[in-house]
Amino acid sequence: MNDTTENPTEQSAEEDKLPTPDDFDMSHPSNINPDVLQNISVNLSIEVGRTQIRIKDLMRLTQGSVVELDRIAGEPLDLLVNDTVVAQGEVVLVNDRYGIRLTRVVPSTERLKSI
Repeated sequence: MNDTTENPTEQSAEEDKLPTPDDFDMSHPSNINPDVLQNISVNLSIEVGRTQIRIKDLMRLTQGSVVELDRIAGEPLDLLVNDTVVAQGEVVLVNDRYGIRLTRVVPSTERLKSI
């Protein structure tokens, strides 16, 4: 009999063994190198509002046309990261540039629902 042949009962017991925390050690979030994580680029955008428009109306737009959005004036703007709303805020002017002052940060539990 070959020494490398395993006993069938030993093999099935090994297959049924539950994984230990050590089995997932490398995939644990705290083991991610923060330098690598901090260098990942994401798309950040500010959304004033949205609307739906027919193509025929889109084709009629010219300089000076006004497109009505779904937001009321004064409502907070959405801050999106990779097309997911992560915060809301208001427009501010900083050294002749636009910025956004955050007034609400969406809790991570709420963000996960939208994925």
